[in-house]
Amino acid sequence: MATLKLRVTGMSCSHCQTKVEQALKTTAGVYSAIVDLQAGEAEIDFNDDSVTTQQLVAAVERAGYRARLAG
Repeated sequence: MATLKLRVTGMSCSHCQTKVEQALKTTAGVYSAIVDLQAGEAEIDFNDDSVTTQQLVAAVERAGYRARLAG
């Protein structure tokens, strides 16, 4: 298991937060995803044998937001 933080931009409300969380949680290999609207970050616990960082970023982008590694 791995944990990753993504910086997510474009979120402006709780609906945006929920949309990003659902996009991540429905990605195969993701155990949990918590999105902090105020911080603009998502913390994801996932199986790094079955999902890549690029796939997690792509899931956020498909939901209509931008994502990059936090740090």
